[in-house]
Amino acid sequence: MRKRAEDMGRTRQRIVEAAVHLHGTAGPAATSIAAIAERAGVTRLTVYRHFPDETALFQACSGHWLSQQQLPQPEMWGMIGDPVERLAAGLADLYRFYRAGEQMLTLVSRDLHAAPDSIREAWEARNRRYVELLADAWPAAGEPTRRAVIGHAAAFSTWCSLCREQGLTDREAVEVMVTLVGAVGG
Repeated sequence: MRKRAEDMGRTRQRIVEAAVHLHGTAGPAATSIAAIAERAGVTRLTVYRHFPDETALFQACSGHWLSQQQLPQPEMWGMIGDPVERLAAGLADLYRFYRAGEQMLTLVSRDLHAAPDSIREAWEARNRRYVELLADAWPAAGEPTRRAVIGHAAAFSTWCSLCREQGLTDREAVEVMVTLVGAVGG
């Protein structure tokens, strides 16, 4: 009984690792159950036995990938009272995470439309939480424009534009975005 449970655990792990690999190389929208099964060395039926629906597979895949990352630490930014310092610390943390996970984040953000609703909603909620935490340190003057600019600064697509397309370092991109947010009226 114990050996069977261990075998099932190893099979499940192979399936999750196959999904992570394919999501990170082809993207979630181009990843089929058949491709996951082939990469994991199992049948499609075995994949479905372990993951009865797309949401369960996405959650396992996301959880596994995220467990291997150094995640942003918004609770640390929230302890910084000065809005400029909080913004700089938060953006530096986010941009570090974006750089480290760039390949997966690029494909997942591109294919977010194909993700189950709960996965997409969790992604959007996490990003909203980051923006709210960064924006809440600022005085009310300049709202909602400042919140929109902070949302832009915190976006993965902004990091891609500034650092990948325009060649800025993460530090330079943080400085540009902090200056931009600070210039919002109030």
